[in-house]
Amino acid sequence: MGKTFMSSVGTADTMASSSMGDGDPAPKVHGMSDLDLKQLVGDSLDPRQYQDEHWEGSFQDYLNMVSENPMLIRTAHQRLYDMVLSYGVEEIEVDKEAVPFYPFFTDPLEKGKDGIFGLERSLHDLMAMFKASAHGYGPERRVLLLHGPVGSSKSTIVRLLKKGLEKYSCTPEGALYTFSWDIDGEIIPSPMNEEPLLLLPHDVRQKVIAGLQKKASVPYKLRQDFDLSPVSRFYLELLLKRYEGDYSKVFDHVKVHRLIVSEKDRVGIGTFMPKDEKNQDSTELTGDINYRRIAELGTDSDPRAFNFDGEFCVANRGIIEFIEVLKLDVAFLYDLLTASQEHKIKPKKFAQTDIDEVIIGHTNEPEYNRLQSNELMEAFRDRTIKIDIPYNLRLSNEVKIYEKDFGRKRVPGKHIAPHTLEIAAMWAILTRLEEPKKANLSLLQKLKLYNGKSIPGYTRENIRELRDEAAREGLVGISPRYIQDKMSNVLVRDMPCINPFMVMNELEEGLDHHSLISDPETKKHYKDLLIVVREEYEEIIKNEVQRAISADEEAIARLCGNYIDNVKAYTQNERVKNPYTGQDEEPDERLMRSIEEKIEIPDARKDDFRREIMNYIGALAVEGKSFDYKTNERLHRALELKLFEDQKDSIKLTSLVSTVVDKDTQEKIEIVKGRLMKDFGYDEISATDVLNYVASIFARGDTKDE
Repeated sequence: MGKTFMSSVGTADTMASSSMGDGDPAPKVHGMSDLDLKQLVGDSLDPRQYQDEHWEGSFQDYLNMVSENPMLIRTAHQRLYDMVLSYGVEEIEVDKEAVPFYPFFTDPLEKGKDGIFGLERSLHDLMAMFKASAHGYGPERRVLLLHGPVGSSKSTIVRLLKKGLEKYSCTPEGALYTFSWDIDGEIIPSPMNEEPLLLLPHDVRQKVIAGLQKKASVPYKLRQDFDLSPVSRFYLELLLKRYEGDYSKVFDHVKVHRLIVSEKDRVGIGTFMPKDEKNQDSTELTGDINYRRIAELGTDSDPRAFNFDGEFCVANRGIIEFIEVLKLDVAFLYDLLTASQEHKIKPKKFAQTDIDEVIIGHTNEPEYNRLQSNELMEAFRDRTIKIDIPYNLRLSNEVKIYEKDFGRKRVPGKHIAPHTLEIAAMWAILTRLEEPKKANLSLLQKLKLYNGKSIPGYTRENIRELRDEAAREGLVGISPRYIQDKMSNVLVRDMPCINPFMVMNELEEGLDHHSLISDPETKKHYKDLLIVVREEYEEIIKNEVQRAISADEEAIARLCGNYIDNVKAYTQNERVKNPYTGQDEEPDERLMRSIEEKIEIPDARKDDFRREIMNYIGALAVEGKSFDYKTNERLHRALELKLFEDQKDSIKLTSLVSTVVDKDTQEKIEIVKGRLMKDFGYDEISATDVLNYVASIFARGDTKDE
């Protein structure tokens, strides 16, 4: 393709040069329409949007806009809360409880790239804090601390918030504004991107806000009780002195413009990461003196000689993230206390300066435990709101995490056999669960219960009890990163198909070298859980092979019709006509029980089950509908198992493990393999592997039915 493109360019140059002497326009080069500059730029850039994002106007223009839309002067906490809500809020059921669901955290901005799954409760707690902050109830004066094990999506949540704030600031709903000074032709931006309304005297500003508050469109209390930065205050005083207190003339020097939040440009978003203690300096947070300007201005106490470029300064009007916040030096934590409680920072040689930003940090379990045991950190603990971000405990959500990286579109040229991601996710979640205190409940059953599967004898209240009795569940266990790393190791092998056994072996081998697991008992426990998962996988593929063998819908329908005829006769004390002899006979008890036993219906409950089936059929008849065995999951499964039992000997699946297979058997096996590929998503290799493995199970006589 590159060669063709270069030859096209060469041809164009040749044509252009040969035609210039004649004064004729160069002919159009064929094949270049897809690289038309106007079309390319026009598709990606809207001039009107650019103009909106780069709006400039006078202070009066801004006051007019604020009068029409008071939401322009929201605080950082209010704007962040509204940003998340702008994507909507729904109600979903988690563990049979109604929980708010915020679509924003599925990352609609980048089509799910940073989507978060299974943390509905934690995200609800976080949003509750944002809501209270927006209303000014107190959390806006605290450090929000996301606490959880490594790889539990703490940094992903903050990354989403920062990304969302950037996008929101580009929309009409999320628009915010700041100002610059025009001093004798020199444009001097507000160093901290301050709200233009702060230029008004405090009493005037309060009257303006009180008037705006009366508007019906304002859902919470508006507040802009911050003071100007030292630089803006310097220029305000300079101009007031020049115009002898005439504010109208001062505002002629103010240029208001749209503010677009951008982490890359260090506008409205700050990020601080602890470094080596010897190289740490608190000026990274608050800014530092510009020594070059001192020579010009003659003093280091002139605000113009100070660079307000610390992370607190650049994050004003937005959000600041503290990575591994509890690893900060104590001097940094003092700055953090004042910033959260008072909304002020203390730049070197200047008075305290107001800031308006969301302060959010994250830390892991060991660091937080160290904080709890340090009496000298009591003041910091008192100004912190901890929000637990545990590992996901729901199997379906854990699978979604791995599908983001290892779905079919993400891994071209490799076939990932069915259940590969599911089995890896199942093991990860089992390592995070605490053993249930109820003797009749296994860890695997607990996992299925959490995943929404009904288990006899357990209700909604039981699920709550299980969660309440396991306070640390989800705060320990295997990280999704470990699973992702081991999946990657398997995928780079020169094999066209990846199956669960390969992944399970890789997970087990990796435990011996896991840097975060040093306890031999923990490693043994995790390896024992791999055995549990392996057994569960065997049951899954046995089930699928059974379904593939018994997937003859006509045969199932005939068997169902026969069963229903006998059940009807049994419940109504009638006789059944034998289709072969034409004689009336007693209902076939042996047939009925052979089907019912497949779904573990005891002899004592057979009458109840049969009446239940007939009542259901009767109810459908009243509505003018006919009975379909597929609508009754238990009966459908029982019929499949019965048909499998009747057909497995004729198919002779166990012959797969021998060296000689007759033609008739091979044809039947190919039909079963085709069903596995069509109905369950296997390819040729994985279908053959599964059939061979299940055949070996039957060969050794392990034919337990579910």
